[in-house]
Formats: sequence, structure tokens, C-alpha cells
Amino acid sequence: MNRGILSTIYAKLLAPADTGKLHALYQEAYRGEPFVRVLPPGQFPNVRNVRGSNFCDVGVYADARTGRAVVVTAIDNLVKGAAGQAVQNMNLMAGFEETTGLRSAALFP
Repeated sequence: MNRGILSTIYAKLLAPADTGKLHALYQEAYRGEPFVRVLPPGQFPNVRNVRGSNFCDVGVYADARTGRAVVVTAIDNLVKGAAGQAVQNMNLMAGFEETTGLRSAALFP
């Protein structure tokens, strides 16, 4: 793997929740965000699916046994990192469409 970041985040659930409920919360939180893809329940991201893109793929799981949420995210850090963030922010500040210049693949290396 020459590019990409796969992160696993653990958080204590404040109230009992199953994966379906957790998934629905994430779907609602990121509704309308053009570069965040919340994957279907039971699916987790892989960096190969975000390679060369400005997407952040998110998978969630509620572990009832431990009372924890498990959130896995994948980004291509050469696009979604500081450079992609700068372009996305510039677009918003200049009044351009947020996705301008960020929908095409940038695949070097």
C-alpha cells in the first residue's frame, strides 16, 4: 500500500445501540456531504476503494458485548489530506461548487 489511511476508532456507547441504529445516526449526520460515504451495515472500508479520490468511506459497528462503537474510516491521504481540504475550502470560500476539481482521480503515484 503506497497511499491511504485506514483508521479504527473505538468509542463507549452512552446508551445501548445496535449496528442498525448506529448506522442510521451516521447516515443522518453525513447526509448531503458529497465526499463522505457511509457504507451499508456489515461493510467496512478499504483504502483501495478511495484511491485517488477525495472520499472518506465510513463503516460502523455496535458491539453490544462491550458497549462500544467501532468506526472504521478510509481515505487517500494524498488527496483527502491537506491538499484536497485546501481545494474544498477554497471552493466554499470563493463561492464555487464544493466538489469543483475534486471529482476526478489523481493517481500519481
